[in-house]
Amino acid sequence: MPEPVHHHVGMTSRSRARAISVAALALSASLALVACSGGGGSDDASPTATAAPVGKRVAQTCGELLPSGSLDVYGTTFTIDSDYEPEKGSPAARIAQQRGRVCHWTAADDASTTITLAVADLPEKSLTNLKDALYERGGSVPTYRVEGYFSLTDGVGRADAFADPYWITATSTLFTEPGGAQPVIDAVREVVQPNGSATPAG
Repeated sequence: MPEPVHHHVGMTSRSRARAISVAALALSASLALVACSGGGGSDDASPTATAAPVGKRVAQTCGELLPSGSLDVYGTTFTIDSDYEPEKGSPAARIAQQRGRVCHWTAADDASTTITLAVADLPEKSLTNLKDALYERGGSVPTYRVEGYFSLTDGVGRADAFADPYWITATSTLFTEPGGAQPVIDAVREVVQPNGSATPAG
């Protein structure tokens, strides 16, 4: 008797429930962090009020993750904003909490055009939970060459890619479709996962 119903349907609903509860936990943890650090920044060195980050520190600088030439495709010059603070509750803010790298570039000809990139080095369980949540949301993008997703909200495109153990997320008004974020995703993926791509020439 054939078994066509081998599509781990039970797993999906279980992983969905797990992903939702993890997302809720992550949100409450980030809210707790905001509440604790909302003062004058006096207790910066005391992480005891929130769960300890599970991510490893990302060693690469913004310039190494996204070499300046990678943004030439957008037809304008970008400068990095080293004072950038990610918006509370955003993926970049969550990555900052996990000792990840958050980078923000502003277009020279229009300050309202920006690109935000955040990269985290996370344990497998955290990555699986993130992937489950994004899978449930939809918007899978096979062209990112790793597990990837894209969404567009209020004119801002968000691309997520998983070059395990790295979670790469990038947002910009320039990303009106998945392909808009492709140059950023490709450049970062080649830096953090060099064995997954061709050896650079030169």
